[in-house]
Amino acid sequence: MADLRTNYMGLELKNPIIAGASNLVTEIQNLKQLEEAGVAAVVYKSLFEEQVQLENLELYERKTEYEERYAEQVTLFPNSHSVPESPDDYLLNLKKAKEALSVPLIASLNAVSDDIWIEYAVKAAETGVDGLELNFYTLPNEQTKDRETIEEKQIETLRKVKAAVKIPVSVKLSPFYTNPLSFISGLDKAGADGIVIFNRLLQPDIDIYTETHSMPYNLSSTEDNRLPLRFAGMLYGNIEASVCASTGIYTGNDVVKMLLAGADTVQVVSTLYRNGIDVVKSIIEETGKWMDVHGHDTIGKFRGKMSLKESENKKVYQRAQYIDVIMNASEILKKYKSLK
Repeated sequence: MADLRTNYMGLELKNPIIAGASNLVTEIQNLKQLEEAGVAAVVYKSLFEEQVQLENLELYERKTEYEERYAEQVTLFPNSHSVPESPDDYLLNLKKAKEALSVPLIASLNAVSDDIWIEYAVKAAETGVDGLELNFYTLPNEQTKDRETIEEKQIETLRKVKAAVKIPVSVKLSPFYTNPLSFISGLDKAGADGIVIFNRLLQPDIDIYTETHSMPYNLSSTEDNRLPLRFAGMLYGNIEASVCASTGIYTGNDVVKMLLAGADTVQVVSTLYRNGIDVVKSIIEETGKWMDVHGHDTIGKFRGKMSLKESENKKVYQRAQYIDVIMNASEILKKYKSLK
């Protein structure tokens, strides 16, 4: 029988399936169902810096509400306990989630300023979670920011968080860096325990009938997993940090592909929404069945077998693959015409 155990940023996991951050994991009932279905770890929904800033703004507005009125009313200033405390609620729920689970729980943070990163990394660690996941991204909305400034700042943030906590820290990235491999190498040298590839960011849309912007939430498809597969294959054997593939992981076959490319684990979210939490059972079963059929009793026997480092066919990770597609365009046309 296949042994699906693996290691992710120093955590021993019973299998490579991690439930990624989403609204699903905020309900204790869902957490218990995920654990019963077989997930090896859970990433709790992100705490955003905007939540912290909103709380600070509300507190400031309440405390200064009467400053321009009557002096005798200054004693009516509320203390912080009378203000909605979203970040504190998050930390409380994070602690409850940790107490409800026997599998590792990883806190997810999404901030901008180092003060917030460090403060809430420490507070999250104090709840007893097993690890932290830092969501790094920069929107291309400021032309004056150069690559070095953006990347060095994020690498320095990682160093500061690592120095502030004793639990493992992973970094979840978008693919929108000038050279993701170089940046990941910098994060690796700065002490990242894990790299999650890639974050699926919400993108704006335009309603042409109302001429308004919208921000639809689109679940990933299996086609989307080719990008993390490529990067997992190129990262294998080149960094010390664990690699977690995210986006478009729906089935056991998808998991096997990522492991063959070189990933240590995967994160699933969209398939939980589309197919229900119990889909985890079939993902684990399919992965184990594939291993049994191919004679692999442990993941270590085949992980990275199809990576750039280990594969005999190097060109699938190179530009030559693109050239091949162009040169064989007629074959593509034949294929899709036959599907009609």
